[in-house]
Amino acid sequence: MPYINNRIVHDADSHTMELPDWYDEFGTERVKEVFRKRFTKSQVGALESMEALPGLHKKSEYRELNEKEIMIRKNYQALGAFDSKDRSEAIDHLGVATQLVFPTSPNVWLEDLEHRDDLEFLYETASATNRSQIAFCEQDKRLLPVAYIPLADLKKAEIAAKEALDLGANALLIPWACPKNHSTSHLELDKVWAQAQEARIPVLFHVGVADRVLPAAHKINGLPPVTDFHGGEENFRSISYMAISSGPMQALSLLILDGVLDRFPALMVGVIELGAVWVPGFMRQLDSAFEAFGRHEERLQNLKLKPSEYITRQVRVTPYPTEPTEWIINEAGKDIFMFSSDYPHVEGGRNPMGRFEKATKNLSGSDQDKFFRSNFEDLMGSAF
Repeated sequence: MPYINNRIVHDADSHTMELPDWYDEFGTERVKEVFRKRFTKSQVGALESMEALPGLHKKSEYRELNEKEIMIRKNYQALGAFDSKDRSEAIDHLGVATQLVFPTSPNVWLEDLEHRDDLEFLYETASATNRSQIAFCEQDKRLLPVAYIPLADLKKAEIAAKEALDLGANALLIPWACPKNHSTSHLELDKVWAQAQEARIPVLFHVGVADRVLPAAHKINGLPPVTDFHGGEENFRSISYMAISSGPMQALSLLILDGVLDRFPALMVGVIELGAVWVPGFMRQLDSAFEAFGRHEERLQNLKLKPSEYITRQVRVTPYPTEPTEWIINEAGKDIFMFSSDYPHVEGGRNPMGRFEKATKNLSGSDQDKFFRSNFEDLMGSAF
Protein backbone atom coordinates (compact mmCIF):
# COMPACT_ATOMS: atom_id res chain seq x y z
CA MET A 1 0.00 0.00 0.00
CA PRO A 2 1.38 3.46 -0.85
CA TYR A 3 2.53 5.74 1.95
CA ILE A 4 -0.24 8.23 0.97
CA ASN A 5 -3.46 6.40 0.10
CA ASN A 6 -6.45 8.40 1.34
CA ARG A 7 -6.55 11.53 -0.81
CA ILE A 8 -5.08 13.25 -3.89
CA VAL A 9 -1.80 14.88 -2.84
CA HIS A 10 0.73 16.86 -4.84
CA ASP A 11 4.26 17.18 -3.51
CA ALA A 12 5.58 20.73 -3.92
CA ASP A 13 9.16 19.88 -2.96
CA SER A 14 11.34 16.92 -3.88
CA HIS A 15 14.89 16.54 -5.13
CA THR A 16 17.37 14.61 -7.17
CA MET A 17 20.61 13.58 -5.47
CA GLU A 18 23.33 14.12 -8.03
CA LEU A 19 26.20 11.66 -8.49
CA PRO A 20 29.60 12.80 -9.81
CA ASP A 21 28.55 11.83 -13.36
CA TRP A 22 25.37 13.96 -13.26
CA TYR A 23 26.60 16.32 -15.99
CA ASP A 24 28.24 13.72 -18.22
CA GLU A 25 25.54 13.91 -20.91
CA PHE A 26 24.79 17.63 -20.99
CA GLY A 27 27.68 19.44 -19.33
CA THR A 28 30.68 21.03 -20.98
CA GLU A 29 34.08 19.65 -20.06
CA ARG A 30 34.57 22.51 -17.64
CA VAL A 31 31.23 21.96 -15.91
CA LYS A 32 31.89 18.21 -15.58
CA GLU A 33 35.39 18.76 -14.21
CA VAL A 34 34.41 21.39 -11.63
CA PHE A 35 31.41 19.40 -10.44
CA ARG A 36 33.46 16.24 -9.85
CA LYS A 37 35.96 18.27 -7.86
CA ARG A 38 33.18 19.37 -5.52
CA PHE A 39 32.95 15.76 -4.32
CA THR A 40 36.69 15.31 -3.81
CA LYS A 41 36.83 18.54 -1.81
CA SER A 42 33.92 17.61 0.46
CA GLN A 43 35.63 14.71 2.25
CA VAL A 44 38.24 12.01 1.70
CA GLY A 45 36.77 9.07 -0.18
CA ALA A 46 33.55 10.91 -1.07
CA LEU A 47 33.98 10.46 -4.82
CA GLU A 48 34.63 6.74 -4.49
CA SER A 49 31.67 6.19 -2.15
CA MET A 50 29.35 8.07 -4.52
CA GLU A 51 30.44 5.97 -7.48
CA ALA A 52 29.60 2.78 -5.55
CA LEU A 53 25.98 3.78 -4.91
CA PRO A 54 24.39 2.53 -8.18
CA GLY A 55 25.68 -0.96 -7.39
CA LEU A 56 24.13 -0.84 -3.92
CA HIS A 57 20.72 0.11 -5.33
CA LYS A 58 20.79 -2.83 -7.77
CA LYS A 59 21.29 -5.49 -5.11
CA SER A 60 18.23 -7.68 -4.73
CA GLU A 61 18.34 -7.65 -0.93
CA TYR A 62 18.39 -3.83 -1.00
CA ARG A 63 15.53 -3.60 -3.48
CA GLU A 64 13.36 -6.01 -1.51
CA LEU A 65 12.89 -3.27 1.08
CA ASN A 66 12.10 -0.46 -1.38
CA GLU A 67 8.44 -0.17 -0.43
CA LYS A 68 8.84 -0.87 3.28
CA GLU A 69 11.60 1.71 3.71
CA ILE A 70 10.32 4.36 1.27
CA MET A 71 10.24 7.01 4.01
CA ILE A 72 13.17 5.64 6.04
CA ARG A 73 16.01 5.69 3.52
CA LYS A 74 17.17 9.24 2.93
CA ASN A 75 19.44 11.22 0.62
CA TYR A 76 21.56 8.97 -1.64
CA GLN A 77 20.22 5.79 -0.02
CA ALA A 78 16.62 6.64 -1.00
CA LEU A 79 14.84 4.95 -3.89
CA GLY A 80 15.00 7.07 -7.04
CA ALA A 81 17.43 9.56 -5.56
CA PHE A 82 19.53 9.58 -8.74
CA ASP A 83 17.99 6.93 -11.03
CA SER A 84 14.98 8.14 -13.03
CA LYS A 85 13.45 4.69 -13.50
CA ASP A 86 13.68 4.05 -9.78
CA ARG A 87 12.04 7.42 -9.16
CA SER A 88 8.88 6.19 -10.89
CA GLU A 89 8.79 3.25 -8.48
CA ALA A 90 9.34 5.69 -5.60
CA ILE A 91 6.34 7.76 -6.74
CA ASP A 92 4.24 4.58 -6.76
CA HIS A 93 5.24 3.80 -3.17
CA LEU A 94 4.87 7.41 -1.99
CA GLY A 95 1.39 7.74 -3.45
CA VAL A 96 1.64 11.37 -4.56
CA ALA A 97 -0.10 12.44 -7.76
CA THR A 98 2.78 14.64 -8.93
CA GLN A 99 6.10 15.80 -7.57
CA LEU A 100 7.99 19.02 -8.23
CA VAL A 101 11.65 18.01 -8.67
CA PHE A 102 14.52 20.35 -7.73
CA PRO A 103 18.25 19.67 -7.94
CA THR A 104 20.19 19.41 -4.66
CA SER A 105 23.90 20.19 -5.01
CA PRO A 106 23.45 22.41 -8.11
CA ASN A 107 21.08 24.67 -6.13
CA VAL A 108 23.87 25.66 -3.76
CA TRP A 109 26.48 25.75 -6.52
CA LEU A 110 24.44 28.01 -8.81
CA GLU A 111 23.50 30.31 -5.95
CA ASP A 112 27.21 30.79 -5.27
CA LEU A 113 28.06 31.32 -8.95
CA GLU A 114 25.29 33.94 -9.16
CA HIS A 115 27.42 36.24 -6.97
CA ARG A 116 30.75 35.62 -8.68
CA ASP A 117 32.16 37.30 -11.77
CA ASP A 118 32.27 34.46 -14.33
CA LEU A 119 28.79 34.87 -15.78
CA GLU A 120 29.55 32.71 -18.81
CA PHE A 121 30.26 29.77 -16.54
CA LEU A 122 27.15 30.55 -14.46
CA TYR A 123 24.83 30.31 -17.48
CA GLU A 124 26.77 27.36 -18.90
CA THR A 125 26.25 25.49 -15.63
CA ALA A 126 22.59 26.48 -15.39
CA SER A 127 21.89 25.21 -18.91
CA ALA A 128 23.55 21.87 -18.19
CA THR A 129 21.70 21.59 -14.87
CA ASN A 130 18.35 22.27 -16.50
CA ARG A 131 18.91 19.79 -19.32
CA SER A 132 19.92 17.12 -16.82
CA GLN A 133 16.91 17.81 -14.60
CA ILE A 134 14.43 17.76 -17.47
CA ALA A 135 15.93 14.54 -18.84
CA PHE A 136 15.57 12.91 -15.40
CA CYS A 137 11.86 13.75 -15.31
CA GLU A 138 10.84 13.19 -18.92
CA GLN A 139 10.06 9.48 -18.59
CA ASP A 140 7.27 10.03 -16.04
CA LYS A 141 4.60 12.74 -16.36
CA ARG A 142 4.19 12.78 -12.59
CA LEU A 143 7.67 14.30 -12.27
CA LEU A 144 7.65 18.06 -12.85
CA PRO A 145 11.15 19.41 -13.56
CA VAL A 146 12.39 22.73 -12.19
CA ALA A 147 14.87 24.82 -14.22
CA TYR A 148 17.24 27.34 -12.63
CA ILE A 149 17.30 30.79 -14.26
CA PRO A 150 20.20 32.99 -13.16
CA LEU A 151 19.27 36.68 -12.99
CA ALA A 152 22.80 38.09 -12.83
CA ASP A 153 22.82 39.11 -16.51
CA LEU A 154 19.66 40.89 -17.67
CA LYS A 155 19.95 39.76 -21.30
CA LYS A 156 21.11 36.22 -20.63
CA ALA A 157 18.29 35.67 -18.13
CA GLU A 158 15.71 36.15 -20.89
CA ILE A 159 17.54 33.68 -23.14
CA ALA A 160 17.92 31.13 -20.32
CA ALA A 161 14.21 31.30 -19.54
CA LYS A 162 13.29 30.71 -23.18
CA GLU A 163 15.64 27.74 -23.43
CA ALA A 164 14.22 26.17 -20.25
CA LEU A 165 10.63 26.61 -21.39
CA ASP A 166 11.40 25.24 -24.85
CA LEU A 167 13.00 22.17 -23.23
CA GLY A 168 9.88 21.49 -21.18
CA ALA A 169 10.51 22.90 -17.71
CA ASN A 170 7.43 23.04 -15.49
CA ALA A 171 8.77 25.82 -13.24
CA LEU A 172 11.53 28.42 -13.21
CA LEU A 173 13.70 28.60 -10.10
CA ILE A 174 15.21 32.03 -9.41
CA PRO A 175 17.55 33.15 -6.62
CA TRP A 176 15.87 34.84 -3.66
CA ALA A 177 18.95 37.00 -3.11
CA CYS A 178 19.40 39.97 -5.43
CA PRO A 179 22.13 39.65 -8.06
CA LYS A 180 25.28 41.69 -7.45
CA ASN A 181 24.39 44.64 -9.66
CA HIS A 182 20.61 45.00 -9.84
CA SER A 183 17.33 44.17 -8.17
CA THR A 184 15.22 41.06 -8.70
CA SER A 185 12.49 43.50 -9.73
CA HIS A 186 14.55 45.25 -12.44
CA LEU A 187 12.38 46.28 -15.39
CA GLU A 188 14.59 44.39 -17.85
CA LEU A 189 13.59 41.16 -16.11
CA ASP A 190 10.00 41.75 -17.19
CA LYS A 191 10.98 39.74 -20.25
CA VAL A 192 11.48 36.72 -17.99
CA TRP A 193 8.19 37.21 -16.13
CA ALA A 194 6.32 37.72 -19.40
CA GLN A 195 7.52 34.37 -20.72
CA ALA A 196 6.56 32.58 -17.52
CA GLN A 197 3.11 34.19 -17.44
CA GLU A 198 2.41 33.39 -21.09
CA ALA A 199 3.48 29.76 -20.60
CA ARG A 200 1.48 29.53 -17.33
CA ILE A 201 4.67 28.43 -15.58
CA PRO A 202 5.45 29.61 -12.03
CA VAL A 203 8.64 31.17 -10.78
CA LEU A 204 9.96 29.70 -7.55
CA PHE A 205 12.20 30.56 -4.64
CA HIS A 206 13.85 27.68 -2.78
CA VAL A 207 16.07 27.44 0.26
CA GLY A 208 19.76 27.48 -0.54
CA VAL A 209 22.51 28.89 1.66
CA ALA A 210 20.51 30.43 4.50
CA ASP A 211 23.65 31.89 6.05
CA ARG A 212 23.98 34.23 3.05
CA VAL A 213 21.70 36.73 4.78
CA LEU A 214 23.79 36.66 7.97
CA PRO A 215 27.08 38.50 8.54
CA ALA A 216 30.06 36.13 8.46
CA ALA A 217 30.98 37.22 11.98
CA HIS A 218 27.85 35.61 13.47
CA LYS A 219 29.77 32.35 13.86
CA ILE A 220 32.51 33.98 15.91
CA ASN A 221 30.89 33.74 19.33
CA GLY A 222 33.53 32.07 21.49
CA LEU A 223 31.52 28.84 21.60
CA PRO A 224 32.44 25.45 20.10
CA PRO A 225 31.31 25.02 16.47
CA VAL A 226 27.75 23.72 16.11
CA THR A 227 27.35 20.40 14.30
CA ASP A 228 25.54 20.63 11.00
CA PHE A 229 21.86 19.62 11.09
CA HIS A 230 22.15 16.92 8.44
CA GLY A 231 25.74 16.83 7.29
CA GLY A 232 25.10 18.75 4.07
CA GLU A 233 27.08 21.54 2.50
CA GLU A 234 24.41 24.07 3.47
CA ASN A 235 25.61 23.98 7.11
CA PHE A 236 22.08 24.51 8.35
CA ARG A 237 21.78 25.35 12.06
CA SER A 238 19.31 27.02 14.42
CA ILE A 239 20.62 30.52 13.67
CA SER A 240 20.32 29.75 9.95
CA TYR A 241 16.71 28.72 10.54
CA MET A 242 15.94 31.99 12.30
CA ALA A 243 17.32 33.93 9.32
CA ILE A 244 15.69 31.81 6.65
CA SER A 245 12.59 33.98 6.22
CA SER A 246 14.64 37.09 5.47
CA GLY A 247 15.39 35.98 1.90
CA PRO A 248 11.85 35.35 0.66
CA MET A 249 10.51 38.42 2.48
CA GLN A 250 13.06 40.63 0.70
CA ALA A 251 12.38 39.00 -2.68
CA LEU A 252 8.59 39.15 -2.39
CA SER A 253 8.74 42.75 -1.16
CA LEU A 254 10.58 43.70 -4.33
CA LEU A 255 8.20 41.83 -6.62
CA ILE A 256 5.14 43.31 -4.94
CA LEU A 257 6.12 46.88 -4.02
CA ASP A 258 8.01 47.46 -7.28
CA GLY A 259 4.93 46.35 -9.18
CA VAL A 260 6.03 43.10 -10.83
CA LEU A 261 3.01 41.12 -9.63
CA ASP A 262 0.78 44.05 -10.57
CA ARG A 263 2.15 44.17 -14.13
CA PHE A 264 1.88 40.37 -14.43
CA PRO A 265 -1.36 39.48 -12.65
CA ALA A 266 -1.33 35.86 -13.81
CA LEU A 267 2.28 35.19 -12.80
CA MET A 268 2.40 32.66 -9.96
CA VAL A 269 5.20 32.53 -7.39
CA GLY A 270 6.13 29.56 -5.20
CA VAL A 271 8.11 29.87 -1.98
CA ILE A 272 9.46 26.39 -1.32
CA GLU A 273 11.24 24.96 1.74
CA LEU A 274 11.56 28.40 3.28
CA GLY A 275 8.98 27.87 6.00
CA ALA A 276 5.68 29.71 6.39
CA VAL A 277 5.29 30.83 9.99
CA TRP A 278 6.52 34.27 8.92
CA VAL A 279 3.80 34.76 6.28
CA PRO A 280 0.93 36.17 8.43
CA GLY A 281 3.11 38.88 9.99
CA PHE A 282 4.77 39.63 6.66
CA MET A 283 1.40 40.24 4.99
CA ARG A 284 0.50 42.71 7.70
CA GLN A 285 3.90 44.37 7.48
CA LEU A 286 3.48 44.81 3.72
CA ASP A 287 0.15 46.55 4.25
CA SER A 288 1.66 48.71 6.99
CA ALA A 289 4.39 49.83 4.61
CA PHE A 290 1.73 50.58 2.01
CA GLU A 291 -0.19 52.74 4.50
CA ALA A 292 2.92 54.52 5.77
CA PHE A 293 4.59 55.28 2.44
CA GLY A 294 1.74 55.22 -0.08
CA ARG A 295 1.21 58.97 0.06
CA HIS A 296 4.82 59.65 -0.96
CA GLU A 297 5.78 56.79 -3.33
CA GLU A 298 4.28 56.77 -6.80
CA ARG A 299 5.04 53.07 -7.27
CA LEU A 300 2.74 52.26 -4.35
CA GLN A 301 0.03 54.57 -5.64
CA ASN A 302 0.07 52.63 -8.92
CA LEU A 303 -0.71 49.29 -7.26
CA LYS A 304 -4.23 48.07 -7.94
CA LEU A 305 -4.41 45.92 -4.80
CA LYS A 306 -3.22 46.04 -1.22
CA PRO A 307 0.20 44.33 -1.04
CA SER A 308 -1.14 41.42 1.02
CA GLU A 309 -3.74 40.74 -1.65
CA TYR A 310 -1.00 39.95 -4.16
CA ILE A 311 0.19 37.24 -1.76
CA THR A 312 -3.29 35.70 -1.66
CA ARG A 313 -3.75 35.93 -5.42
CA GLN A 314 -0.32 34.92 -6.70
CA VAL A 315 1.93 33.39 -4.02
CA ARG A 316 1.94 29.81 -2.72
CA VAL A 317 4.11 28.69 0.20
CA THR A 318 5.16 25.38 1.79
CA PRO A 319 5.25 25.24 5.61
CA TYR A 320 7.73 23.06 7.44
CA PRO A 321 6.12 20.03 9.12
CA THR A 322 7.35 21.37 12.47
CA GLU A 323 5.40 24.64 12.08
CA PRO A 324 1.83 25.30 13.33
CA THR A 325 0.20 24.84 9.93
CA GLU A 326 -3.40 25.28 11.07
CA TRP A 327 -2.60 28.57 12.83
CA ILE A 328 -0.70 29.80 9.76
CA ILE A 329 -3.64 29.02 7.47
CA ASN A 330 -6.17 30.58 9.83
CA GLU A 331 -4.09 33.76 10.09
CA ALA A 332 -3.02 34.21 6.45
CA GLY A 333 -5.70 32.46 4.42
CA LYS A 334 -6.62 29.08 2.99
CA ASP A 335 -5.46 29.78 -0.58
CA ILE A 336 -1.72 30.15 0.04
CA PHE A 337 -0.21 27.01 1.57
CA MET A 338 0.77 23.61 0.16
CA PHE A 339 2.00 20.17 1.20
CA SER A 340 5.60 19.14 0.59
CA SER A 341 7.73 16.14 1.57
CA ASP A 342 11.27 17.27 0.65
CA TYR A 343 11.84 13.69 -0.58
CA PRO A 344 14.45 12.26 -0.28
CA HIS A 345 16.15 14.80 1.99
CA VAL A 346 16.55 13.82 5.61
CA GLU A 347 15.13 17.09 6.92
CA GLY A 348 11.76 16.21 5.39
CA GLY A 349 11.36 13.61 8.12
CA ARG A 350 9.92 10.11 8.04
CA ASN A 351 6.25 11.03 8.24
CA PRO A 352 5.50 14.47 6.73
CA MET A 353 2.02 13.39 5.64
CA GLY A 354 1.13 12.26 9.14
CA ARG A 355 2.41 15.48 10.66
CA PHE A 356 0.54 17.68 8.19
CA GLU A 357 -2.67 15.68 8.53
CA LYS A 358 -2.49 16.09 12.29
CA ALA A 359 -1.72 19.81 11.91
CA THR A 360 -4.71 20.40 9.59
CA LYS A 361 -7.27 18.04 11.17
CA ASN A 362 -9.48 20.88 12.42
CA LEU A 363 -9.77 22.52 9.01
CA SER A 364 -12.79 21.89 6.83
CA GLY A 365 -12.55 19.18 4.20
CA SER A 366 -12.42 21.75 1.40
CA ASP A 367 -9.62 23.68 3.12
CA GLN A 368 -7.66 20.48 3.64
CA ASP A 369 -8.06 19.74 -0.07
CA LYS A 370 -6.67 23.16 -0.88
CA PHE A 371 -3.58 22.43 1.20
CA PHE A 372 -2.93 18.96 -0.16
CA ARG A 373 -4.09 19.43 -3.76
CA SER A 374 -5.70 22.48 -5.32
CA ASN A 375 -3.36 25.27 -4.17
CA PHE A 376 -0.55 23.39 -5.89
CA GLU A 377 -2.62 23.04 -9.04
CA ASP A 378 -3.24 26.80 -8.98
CA LEU A 379 0.50 27.39 -8.71
CA MET A 380 1.49 25.00 -11.48
CA GLY A 381 -0.86 26.29 -14.19
CA SER A 382 -0.04 24.51 -17.43
CA ALA A 383 0.92 21.27 -15.67
CA PHE A 384 -2.80 20.75 -15.08
